[in-house]
Amino acid sequence: MNIVWAVIFLAGGLIVLWKSADLLVAGAVALAQRLGVSPLIIGLTVVAMGTSAPEVAASIAAALRGAGDMAVGNVFGSNIANLALVGGLAALIRPISIQKRTLRREIPAMLVVALLLWPVLRNLSLSRPEGIGLLAVFAALILLTVYTARKETAAQNRNSTDPQERRGTKHFIFVVIGLVGLALGAEMTVRGAVYIGKQVGLSDAVIGLTIIAIGTSLPELATCVAAAIRSQHDISIGNLVGSNIFNTLLVTGTAGVICPFTMEEPSLAGAYYWVMIAVSAAFAALAVLGRRVISRLAGSILLCTYIAYMIYLFAFSR
Repeated sequence: MNIVWAVIFLAGGLIVLWKSADLLVAGAVALAQRLGVSPLIIGLTVVAMGTSAPEVAASIAAALRGAGDMAVGNVFGSNIANLALVGGLAALIRPISIQKRTLRREIPAMLVVALLLWPVLRNLSLSRPEGIGLLAVFAALILLTVYTARKETAAQNRNSTDPQERRGTKHFIFVVIGLVGLALGAEMTVRGAVYIGKQVGLSDAVIGLTIIAIGTSLPELATCVAAAIRSQHDISIGNLVGSNIFNTLLVTGTAGVICPFTMEEPSLAGAYYWVMIAVSAAFAALAVLGRRVISRLAGSILLCTYIAYMIYLFAFSR
């Protein structure tokens, strides 16, 4: 690859990301309407799972190579990027409204599962039984979400007189195409950006801390920006909260079950872990203080927090 092809890959990847995200959001909203569930449920499940696919693949690959630090660091970094970078940018485009039930259930659940990692990882290792435990908690949350969705669907069906309206095959296909496009666009963007970074003299460490870290969050970023423009707040907040829950439980648990690992970097059970908790708590606090709205001011605070986090990483990675 030369610099011209790298630029083409980068630009093409960004275009694919945007178009795919727009298709995904439109399909997800329509699918929710056809199935009789709220867009929040679709955002918490289908959209969140799809946009978390890069993190799942990256952490499993790292665990198989014995790189436990990379597997866990990917989870922490992605969770921070989702709330501070993605959430901040989305709120700057359009303030994100949050349902009362989300503030009472899903956001506290996100904080609780993040805190569950402390007793699991404080000894700098993840055993197979611990990984199974994380996956069990994940399965329980998914079952609870499905149960809630079925109750909503039943209520919707009782009020519906046209069974044809509940067919969502076409919109499901749109969602699948959107998710595949997001993965392809993210891969193209990261490849082009990494090559350009090497050509301008960036070190592997800097590339890893910036391009790769942000690259795995590109699907969430593109989806939330598209949702913000369409004023689909439930898709945005569902994607952010759901992706963090998926990362914490599914990504970490799967990596531990497939290949139990140890970590060599103590700060992963120290400073880096507590930065993730602090950002998660700050996101929840801003939602409460904003009376269930992540305002542009709150978005600015989140974005500045991410910039400060990046500066912290650069300062201690040299």
